[in-house]
Amino acid sequence: MGFVAALFWGGTDFLVGLNARAVGVKRAVFFGQILGFILMSALLLLYPAYLVKSLSAPTHVWILGCAAAIFTVAGALALSKAFALGKAAIVAPLVTSYGVFTTVLAWGSGDVIVFSQFVGIAVCVLGVLLASAHDNADGKVKRQNKVSIVYGLLAALLYGASFWIQGKYALPSLGPITMLWLGYAVGLSILFLLVLKVESGLKLPSVKSLGTLTSASLLNLGGFSAFSFGAVSGSVSVVTVISTLSGGIAAVLGYLFFKERLGIIQVAGIVLVLAGAIILHLFH
Repeated sequence: MGFVAALFWGGTDFLVGLNARAVGVKRAVFFGQILGFILMSALLLLYPAYLVKSLSAPTHVWILGCAAAIFTVAGALALSKAFALGKAAIVAPLVTSYGVFTTVLAWGSGDVIVFSQFVGIAVCVLGVLLASAHDNADGKVKRQNKVSIVYGLLAALLYGASFWIQGKYALPSLGPITMLWLGYAVGLSILFLLVLKVESGLKLPSVKSLGTLTSASLLNLGGFSAFSFGAVSGSVSVVTVISTLSGGIAAVLGYLFFKERLGIIQVAGIVLVLAGAIILHLFH
């Protein structure tokens, strides 16, 4: 299930860039959120016990859940921008470093961090520095790659903060189904206001773009479903570690379909980022 989640999320990351370039960053995330919200709402209608159970959660838990949802949608926007500007082979692995920020936040809130987790953070940081190394591209492409790396790290920070809030405060009371629905609901509300300011923001994309938007949304949901099933049926740590390979899968897809060339130093950096993320999750 961890490997299935990695495949689905790797495919999602690959399609995110296509969608952002085709219909714009805000519209791509907005239309992707619509399908997710519809599917999660249908799931709650079919299994209302999940919602009924979460209604007993304290008000502050719902507020924190909404805060996590805001971080998630902000991360999705940053991620789409990163993929629209840069190479999937670099951006996708960088986002897997969200574990660094989750670990640092946990440490700051009083959790005990073992030496191996510090090693994982150090390996990730070194990997980011190497992956950010200049290549032989022209000036404009270099600038785009730099900006995409900044947006990719911003997405990792926002996702890391969201996962920390969810894991520590929201998920124990709300449960994964209700939390996912809340994430889509809050995200859709914010994005609706954003796309209203975009020209033809609410206009339906072309049939081709609708196909890739739907595919990305379904793959993302499939990744969450596989991850959840694997976590329930087996070891959470094992599923999490294997699912981290999604960054590598997206990088391979970028190479195969977009012929994205990377220098040896950049490849080494990507490998280190993935290795650091795996170390962090192994000892989470």
